[in-house]
Amino acid sequence: MAKKNDSGFQSSAGLMRYFDTENEKGVKIGPKTVIGIAIGLIVIVTLLNVIVPLN
Repeated sequence: MAKKNDSGFQSSAGLMRYFDTENEKGVKIGPKTVIGIAIGLIVIVTLLNVIVPLN
């Protein structure tokens, strides 16, 4: 009986194993939240630049 080999492709060099595991300890943030935070920071920096110009 042949042994099942789950090592994956040699060219992937461990990336498959990295992405197959889930880290339960980290903070989970959705993609919409990340985009919302980025847009919020852009708006804050733009408003601060208009209110308090550095030139």
